[in-house]
Amino acid sequence: MKNVRTLVTTALLLALSSLGVRTASAVEHTAVGHTAADSTAAHCNSAARPAAPAARAAAAAVTVWLAGDSTMADPGSARCPVGWGSQFDALFTGDVTVRNLAVGGRSIQTWLYEGNVSGAKGSDGECRLTSSAYSSRWQTASTGMKAGDYLFIQFGINDSSSTCPRHVGPARYQQLATMMAQTALARGAHPVLLTPVAAITCSGSTATKNRGFVAQTVTAGAATGAPVVDLQTLSVSLYNSLRFCPNNGDYGSGPVGAFFCNDHTHFEAYGAQRIAGLVAGDVRRQNLPLAAYLR
Repeated sequence: MKNVRTLVTTALLLALSSLGVRTASAVEHTAVGHTAADSTAAHCNSAARPAAPAARAAAAAVTVWLAGDSTMADPGSARCPVGWGSQFDALFTGDVTVRNLAVGGRSIQTWLYEGNVSGAKGSDGECRLTSSAYSSRWQTASTGMKAGDYLFIQFGINDSSSTCPRHVGPARYQQLATMMAQTALARGAHPVLLTPVAAITCSGSTATKNRGFVAQTVTAGAATGAPVVDLQTLSVSLYNSLRFCPNNGDYGSGPVGAFFCNDHTHFEAYGAQRIAGLVAGDVRRQNLPLAAYLR
């Protein structure tokens, strides 16, 4: 009997002790406002909570690199010309940085090989390279591009020159445009090819196209899967909608003068803004991922 009583007493003490621990534990959790379910929910909510704003901004930041000629380049000290690339940044949210590396007077080859394109043509009809070293601007872009960035490529105006060093033949143009797009892809960036923006030329009351290398741009885009912005067609359509033709040869006054420099090729600030808007509009129309950053 004594042994039985001892066993019963021990069992009761153990039960009470266990109940006490659980009660104390429950009280403790109640005191700090948590239950086991609350703790689990809090952990799940913490895991699902989006990153802090600064982290999101860093992850979403995109650089748009621009390679082109004077119709795209930042302006100098003079009022005119103003390249459309200088107006591009304002069309995006703060998550986008535009690096405008366009330079006036360059063909695609002189932009890529600054100082290494000779004034003489080889047997293939192309301007000979004295060195295969790339320009500092292409080295900057090709090494600076990161995954998710964009490279916009627009040449084809100075390239039509018959003399070196600016002359570039159609096959060579296509080769170099393809190479640039492939380099962007290798960096995880997105190349975008543009046909050259049109100057204002009129056939009676109609503005007309006046640039070459369109087929080569389209072919380079098809070869690399890069989207093509047909800026020549877009710009001519804009000129017609603004009724720039007919024109009596006076490019320095009226609506045409407000849009173009007096050379009917380069842009005043207003014209550059409108051309930049065309490019942004086609980015949106083609539903490129970059469109998500447009204002």
